[in-house]
Amino acid sequence: MTVQTNRYKRTVDKSLIPTCNIMGVNIAAINMEWLLEYIEKNLKNIKGDYICVANVHTTVMAFEDDEYKEIQNGGIMAIPDGGPLSSVGKQRGFTNMSRTTGPNLMEEIFKKNKYKHFFYGSTQETLKKLEKNIKKKYPEIQIVGLYSPPFRKLTKEEDEKAIKFINTYNPDFVWIGLGAPKQEKWMADHLGKINGLMIGVGAGFDYFAGNIKRAPQWMQKRSLEWLYRLMQDPGRLFYRYLNTNTKFIWNTLVRRK
Repeated sequence: MTVQTNRYKRTVDKSLIPTCNIMGVNIAAINMEWLLEYIEKNLKNIKGDYICVANVHTTVMAFEDDEYKEIQNGGIMAIPDGGPLSSVGKQRGFTNMSRTTGPNLMEEIFKKNKYKHFFYGSTQETLKKLEKNIKKKYPEIQIVGLYSPPFRKLTKEEDEKAIKFINTYNPDFVWIGLGAPKQEKWMADHLGKINGLMIGVGAGFDYFAGNIKRAPQWMQKRSLEWLYRLMQDPGRLFYRYLNTNTKFIWNTLVRRK
């Protein structure tokens, strides 16, 4: 797969976004305040584009897979969800760079109560719980649509129907919860086809649905949320973290890629 940027012509200058290249991925060297201001100022012109929420796992995957690296670098930006990414950025001179997590970004956008939101991914049960919880916390929020795709590749007809369904509601934000790398590949494949700004937030759906809990604030501030998730799901995450974290440390601290 190749990112088909020829069908989507950006009207904003992507080069104005500061980036720190970490293992081949251009991670946005930003903080949450900068990101929110950028999105609000440029939303009209970046609808149809996508934002990747990057962490150690996705960065290592991109380092080992040129196609996925192209996808990570092919959107409007890849934000530093993982604390180690912003730490490396600061070590390399980007002093204002700080962690901008997917769930935190969602929360900050939800607070504004002036945008239309569409949620694509996960299960129908999770989507219903997510909608209920978000509306309870933000009664005025506009959730215009929910769609749980089948756990298989959609046919061309099914995909066209899904695109039409999303665009019918003309959302400002299309939150994608398919998990990495599936969600990033989906966004790249739909670049210029979806009316809203696509943001792949992975576990963000489960957090807001209440399926999993976020780490305490003190752990989040110390970039230890990965440890909290590991304690919640050691069977699935232990070997992933062992593998990706080792490669990340070797390449960023020893080889300095």
